[in-house]
Amino acid sequence: MTSYNGRGRHGLVVDAIGRAIVRGDIAEGETLDLDRVQVDHDVSLTVVREALKVLAGKGLVDARQRRGTFVQPRSSWNLLDPDVLAWEITPETLPHMLRELDEIRAIFEPAAAELAAERRNDDDVTALREAFAEMQHARDSAGETAADLAFHRAIFRATKNDLLARVQLLTRSLFEERDRVVHAQVPGSAALALHATLLDAIAAGDAAAARSATDDLLGRASDDAVAAHTKVRP
Repeated sequence: MTSYNGRGRHGLVVDAIGRAIVRGDIAEGETLDLDRVQVDHDVSLTVVREALKVLAGKGLVDARQRRGTFVQPRSSWNLLDPDVLAWEITPETLPHMLRELDEIRAIFEPAAAELAAERRNDDDVTALREAFAEMQHARDSAGETAADLAFHRAIFRATKNDLLARVQLLTRSLFEERDRVVHAQVPGSAALALHATLLDAIAAGDAAAARSATDDLLGRASDDAVAAHTKVRP
């Protein structure tokens, strides 16, 4: 999947070092040789330093006098940073990460659906209907994934709670990867019906029904993720 979206050589250096750190190729506590990084990536020292500032902002590295720039322990990483999430996703780590995503969704999404039903306005319902229509007419797994993301994003926006909406945004990379794997392997007709039930509950302003529909949808989503992983496992 795509990762750090910085442009040019600066972006390539951020992506290469970040990926190496997150996947353990550069160990915790290891000091980075800036001259070596400069040579390996054929960039200026200025580009290297700017890239390391980006990685420091994600909690991956820190710098100290006399010690230089070194890799931070995992406990310091911003694990919800979209780039860190993207770098972490591999065929080996994906099952564990999807289980963690299921747990996060179970905590936040039923409550978000409840709030959305209570606070939605006409624009919110329109956004949900449009996203659902895109899900119905998607021609491939990429289209299904984009529409599903738009549907759930519309629910969180309808809560009128900016912090709650931010939670959904922060987990987008993993949610997107989950959908990419699932939609490529598992028929979406049953999940589509569950989305329709959730949409109807929110549109009707029925908070209890929206929570119940979300619980049903999350149960199906978890089962689908397990089934999809079983199919793609070597």
